[in-house]
Amino acid sequence: MNIAMRLPVTVKGALMADAHQGYGLPIGGVLATQNCVIPYGVGVDIGCRMCLSIYETKASYLENNDFQLKGLIKENSRFGRHIFEDRNRNDAIFERSEFQEIKILKKLRNKAYQQIGSSGGGNHFVEFGIVKITDINNEFGLPIGEYMGLLTHSGSRALGANIARHYTSLAQELCYLPKQAQHLAWLNLASEAGQEYWLAMNLAGDYASACHHHIHRRMATSLGMKPLATVENHHNFAWKEKLQNGEEVIVHRKGATPAGKGVLGIIPGSMTAPGFIVRGTGNPLSLNSASHGAGRQMSRSKAKSNLNMKMMKQELLKHKVSLFGGGLDEAPQAYK
Repeated sequence: MNIAMRLPVTVKGALMADAHQGYGLPIGGVLATQNCVIPYGVGVDIGCRMCLSIYETKASYLENNDFQLKGLIKENSRFGRHIFEDRNRNDAIFERSEFQEIKILKKLRNKAYQQIGSSGGGNHFVEFGIVKITDINNEFGLPIGEYMGLLTHSGSRALGANIARHYTSLAQELCYLPKQAQHLAWLNLASEAGQEYWLAMNLAGDYASACHHHIHRRMATSLGMKPLATVENHHNFAWKEKLQNGEEVIVHRKGATPAGKGVLGIIPGSMTAPGFIVRGTGNPLSLNSASHGAGRQMSRSKAKSNLNMKMMKQELLKHKVSLFGGGLDEAPQAYK
């Protein structure tokens, strides 16, 4: 973050409470720049996001229908390299002109079509849980109480990863920086490459959203229920925003959630810690941003070497969490 703050294009920055090391900006890093975008300031999983559906059913529904709900997750989601064989893959996203006008996107369209509605790997998940509404003035108009929630976390799959790799490589060719800063190479938004990346990034973000909507659509159909409310927010993205003094900047949020005044978001916990539906306060010190998750206290390799499956299962059992899939690198103990 210190290196990012010393770039000649940097205007302002902030570091979130869940921050940990990453390529380019750290995860939890927020950076405002002048008329340029840093592909690794956005990250590899462009537009990765949270999506929550709240259902009008009592929390006891979870316990009473435990087996069926596990089955629904297995039936309606796919992880790792697996794709969802959905006959209803069509989506307005594939009609976007960027898929025809930008060379790299033209090559990636078929892969994106295959992967839509799947979640990928790592810390991505699909889960059922209890949503506790505690604020009578909530935006959903719901009475205080407990509801069933479906929460998903995933991003833009191979589409986002390939966009990130391609334009980071291009930025490093066009913007030479010392070795310790080379992952922070930027593209000027006045340039053709910068404009291309901006369009591709926005497409990847919309594609990530579409992936969530496909999962939530399938789940709602299988449940035979219509959600009362939904909340969605994303990270690993760059936005055009204005600072307090009116200066327009590009705000990169890598693993950080937008938290402008009144903006709703979701900050998930680990497998055993609660997540939170939050309302932004619009704090200029954080560049209108908040944490995007629990934050790692062990790297993936450290978690694998320091923990074992018995330890993880005991922790999950203690918190009454059922898990299928997921490795030691995502164990609750690996997180803050």
